[in-house]
Amino acid sequence: MKIPVNPVPLGLGLLVVAAGIAGMFYMQRGAHIELKGSILKVRTQAMDENSSVAVVDFRFVNPSNYPFVVKEVVVTMEDKDGKPLEGAVVSELDARRLFEYFPLLGQKYNDSLLMRDKIAGRQMMDKMIVARFVVPEPTLQSRKKLTVRIVDVDGPEAELQEGK
Repeated sequence: MKIPVNPVPLGLGLLVVAAGIAGMFYMQRGAHIELKGSILKVRTQAMDENSSVAVVDFRFVNPSNYPFVVKEVVVTMEDKDGKPLEGAVVSELDARRLFEYFPLLGQKYNDSLLMRDKIAGRQMMDKMIVARFVVPEPTLQSRKKLTVRIVDVDGPEAELQEGK
């Protein structure tokens, strides 16, 4: 014996289930903590014959509904041979002094991104970071790329890469 199936209630039931699933995804759209952004400008300055600094200005946005709290900031460069080098991040006070002592760097446009800085949900910011590398300035200037990695206290990470 064959049971007749009416396609209208079946179609309506599938439509209700699909609408429920879509509603769940819509409600969770801002729950993923992340930062999106880009490096705007990189300036370099020789400190001595064996070390130099990179001043990195960048812009990012937190598209989630929750704050991104900075645990650490790591700046790395990849030299022309592809070798990665990690820079030592400079404090905000030392960054201010650097701009005073080296006027060729230009103006200090933004504050440094610091540990425990809180980027509120749905907020866009311009920040900077200064990193010291133990390489001569010509090596820093001839780099393949520069990366700023920002780590949240709860684990998510964001990487901003220079497009060279």
